Amino acid sequence: MLIHPGEDLNLSDFDPDNTFGKSQEDINGELPKLRSLMAEMQYKLYIENEKSLLVILQGMDTSGKDGVIRHVITAFNPVSCTVKSFKVPTPEELAHDFLWRVHEVVPRNGFVGVFNRSHYEDVVAVRVHHLISESTCFKRFNQIKHFEIMLTENKVRILKFFLHISKQEQKKRLADRLSDPEKRWKFNKEDIKKRKKWGEYMRAYADAISNCSVEQAPWHVIPANKKWFRNWAVAKIITDTLTQMKIKYPKTASDYKNIKI
Repeated sequence: MLIHPGEDLNLSDFDPDNTFGKSQEDINGELPKLRSLMAEMQYKLYIENEKSLLVILQGMDTSGKDGVIRHVITAFNPVSCTVKSFKVPTPEELAHDFLWRVHEVVPRNGFVGVFNRSHYEDVVAVRVHHLISESTCFKRFNQIKHFEIMLTENKVRILKFFLHISKQEQKKRLADRLSDPEKRWKFNKEDIKKRKKWGEYMRAYADAISNCSVEQAPWHVIPANKKWFRNWAVAKIITDTLTQMKIKYPKTASDYKNIKI
């Protein structure tokens, strides 16, 4: 669902199980085609070398950020695609403004950049855990809007995805991690503490999405309980956006026909 600028948002109004009439059989046939189109258009973006695409993935733990990267983003050639994960800020990063560490990894012309978490942690997690004041948080909303508008004015197309899962689905996925030796390494006791603040996180995300959805860089709320639908929806929006960017191959020299090898 596309969130329009200034739209009041209550995430409980969005059904994380919603697939908008799509079936898994439909998706199984469409996703490979979308991935192929993504790869083709990424190549043109790289050759054109005039603009870039930034994909921001946010969501609660187990919402599928890594899954989207594995099943969708890997369609892109790593030669011109970078993935950045944002962890707790380092002392060096804390010595600068909160957007400093973000700006330095924005994708250059011709590249696709993917943020696994992002600067939105600085208006969600820090707010929930009372590391900043409410007034500071709302100042940051405005700073984020101006920052993202500045990027779009410099030919960085921004896609922001909130992967929306239910609290019950998260419980199931956390239990799966504990029971599966291959996934157990991803389990973190902090995830349990965050579950106790689920309502606060939902309100903080709703405020961030509502206040920072601008025309140039709107938010998309993706129902993410069904992994197959989540992957398809993100791939479809990325493909549609790359198409809208009207990427073109560079013009060749007018005398190329006279060149003999």
